[in-house]
Amino acid sequence: MTATAEKGYKGMGMEGSVARWYEKNTRKSMDDFCKEAERLKGFLPDGGDVLEVAPGPGFLAVELARDPRIRVTGLDISKTFVELARKNAADAGVAAQFREGNASAMPFADNSFDLLVCRAAFKNFSEPEKALREMGRVLRPNGTGLIIDLRRDVPIKEINQYIDKANLSAVNRWVYRLTFRFMLLKRAYTRQEMEKMLESAGFPSFEVRTNEIGMEAWF
Repeated sequence: MTATAEKGYKGMGMEGSVARWYEKNTRKSMDDFCKEAERLKGFLPDGGDVLEVAPGPGFLAVELARDPRIRVTGLDISKTFVELARKNAADAGVAAQFREGNASAMPFADNSFDLLVCRAAFKNFSEPEKALREMGRVLRPNGTGLIIDLRRDVPIKEINQYIDKANLSAVNRWVYRLTFRFMLLKRAYTRQEMEKMLESAGFPSFEVRTNEIGMEAWF
């Protein structure tokens, strides 16, 4: 990432070995990405244009792009993630496009996408309300936006139970517990905070639903 006056993410960037470690561990959750892709395809019965904001290694975007009627674009601030996502798309033989960029200043024209999804990344944005306004700008009229992320008010006991169910080694479970407790939970938002930001960003209608350890913001 080129140095700028305002950084697009909170904390340390996901580059190099850190990004590759993340890819290796999230690859173990491919069943979840496949299920999520199938759910999202329900919003595009005739196909359309999809933007995944902060797709990381691109696993969800690649699964969506397996449907030839769906044109998928991913935008990530991490150069390493863009490179990994492009490789994963090429290996899968799909036409998903990935480019480097900031969620707070997206390089897309107004009304470009029918569906926008941001999974497990919104809490890391340094300018969340600006990112929300950009999401609204690039969505087409009657388009659907979805943010899936952690809730700050989840008890740590439930976080640990969630991690224990994941397909992770003992060492990686320990790393994830520390990451959730001392970094991710502190950055996350409550349902009420998310609703306030969506209202401030100007969305005429939205709904925030809570789940096991997180929430889904629909707009």
